[in-house]
Amino acid sequence: MSHLLTIDSETPPLAFSKGKTLLEILQDHGRAPESPCAGKGTCGKCRVKILAGELSSPTEEETAHLTREELGQGLRLSCQVIPSGDVHLSLMAEKSQVHEILTDGEMPEISVAPWMAKRVIPLTPDALKSGLSHEALIEKALNAPLAPGEPSLLASLAMSLPAEQVTAICAGDRPVGIEPGDTRDQMYGIAVDIGTTTVVAALIDLNSGRELGCESAISPQKEYGLDVLSRIDFVRREERGLRTLQEAMVTCLNELAFTLARHARISIEQIYEMSVAANATMMHLLLGVDTHSIGRAPFATVFSRSQSLPATAIGLRLAPFARLYCLPGVSSYIGADIVAGVGVSRLAQGKKNRLLIDMGTNCELVLAKAGTLTSCSCAAGPALEGMNISCGMRAAEGAIQDVTIQDGAITLDVIGGKAPTGICGSGILSAISEISRVGLMAKTGRLKKGADLGFDAASLAPFLIEAEGKRAVTLSSGPQKIIITQDDIRQVQLAKGAILSGIHALLESMEIPMEALDEVIIAGQFGAHLSVESLMGIGILPRSLAGKIRYIGNASKTGARMCLLSKEVRTEMEEIATDVHYLELATKKGYERLFTRCLSFSETLEAPRPRSRCA
Repeated sequence: MSHLLTIDSETPPLAFSKGKTLLEILQDHGRAPESPCAGKGTCGKCRVKILAGELSSPTEEETAHLTREELGQGLRLSCQVIPSGDVHLSLMAEKSQVHEILTDGEMPEISVAPWMAKRVIPLTPDALKSGLSHEALIEKALNAPLAPGEPSLLASLAMSLPAEQVTAICAGDRPVGIEPGDTRDQMYGIAVDIGTTTVVAALIDLNSGRELGCESAISPQKEYGLDVLSRIDFVRREERGLRTLQEAMVTCLNELAFTLARHARISIEQIYEMSVAANATMMHLLLGVDTHSIGRAPFATVFSRSQSLPATAIGLRLAPFARLYCLPGVSSYIGADIVAGVGVSRLAQGKKNRLLIDMGTNCELVLAKAGTLTSCSCAAGPALEGMNISCGMRAAEGAIQDVTIQDGAITLDVIGGKAPTGICGSGILSAISEISRVGLMAKTGRLKKGADLGFDAASLAPFLIEAEGKRAVTLSSGPQKIIITQDDIRQVQLAKGAILSGIHALLESMEIPMEALDEVIIAGQFGAHLSVESLMGIGILPRSLAGKIRYIGNASKTGARMCLLSKEVRTEMEEIATDVHYLELATKKGYERLFTRCLSFSETLEAPRPRSRCA
């Protein structure tokens, strides 16, 4: 029996059958709120407000995340509610919220020599009258055979000839399409960074190398899980899970491509290649390759090498003979996005000791010692993306991104200059750095009692409050109360311990002391919002490295752009992927002890200084 779901005052209502949760019903219709835990009820983020309907009783997961007052107001977790009749609800999340997504990145100088190229072929009247097939005419003019089994190529031959000149579109040395006339000035590609959270696409002129425009979006896969493990689990649980996630991403890429073409006033059929950098799971999902092997021991990928295939093979709507190029990765944890970062930062060049850090839900590290590359991946958790945090949110309008506590007052830097509605990852680190600096928190991460605040008690005590029987720090008491709880601090503490222990494990494996690092390079969406003071304040890096930190922005997108523009860079990226050694932290002797030491908010494990001796 079919029932109806009405969202706010929208019409028409959506039909559904009994037995599914509200989250699953909303996912079926593309209207689901974010569900970072993939519907397990552990994150408490997929809230909806029930206006009317017959529903299952609140579960233990709901009572853990929602107060009695909130439940009384109709708030429920959509992943826990199973309707037994018609439902009328209101979505809590703002779909139109403007997010702050990093699109720019440091771009090294390269020689423009794209893999995709055009070659004009003049055809004489005698050749056109020879009676040869169009295929034979082009092969004779090119002095090379056309690739067999390319329907789009044959179709373009039929549309282009007879003509006095045509343009061959070549992928490397192989013609993949023919166009009438001389179209060499119309040659574009799209460079894409597919992150777990965001998608960034840039339109590139393949003749000049210029970036003509850039568009971004929140990943449409977020409704099925915030992190890669949640999405791998979704693929495993749902019969059409893999197809659902692939179609969501391809639709997003097509929409971004269409917007880029429209803004640049070019035809979508003038875009001949899309180059993509992504982590291993996102790359598998894009190509429709099952991810089950990544999600279980020994955590192997199905493929790691670069892939080049017709764009139409996955449903991309570009030129009919456009290609899709996927950058190479190293392993299930070190993907093409990190290979791109190594290439963009020129990490392996020279004799210096350089550390590349890409922070996010996972933190990937690559250490270079005189050109030798060793990497590892740290499970930093979703706290750095603002998730699993009581008032956490993404970097969007209303998110606190920086916090200063001075002279008994708190100053908040809020994205968009609006009243705060939550706090994003960089804001969390900034807040905890300040909480530690002013003495509200012990180095163990435990919030102090008012009686333990010392001589600053009068100015600091008002920040300490009780929240559900536990100590917390209040940042904002306006219309939207923003607090940092003890559990929030613990989430960041675990992330800090994972990152710092990963850094030390790499340094130890390469026999490099911390002070011998010549440069620390920070890449990625999260890193761009993170101040040096926050990094030092919670002890991820020692203060001695403050003058050695360089930010390179969205290196994943930049690496994809470089691969669009240079055959030489593609070769370099392939070599990087084979040169990077992977260090498995779980098997490193003494790692658990190292991780425990790194949990302290003052512990950076710098080498102890020699004690002075008494005369």
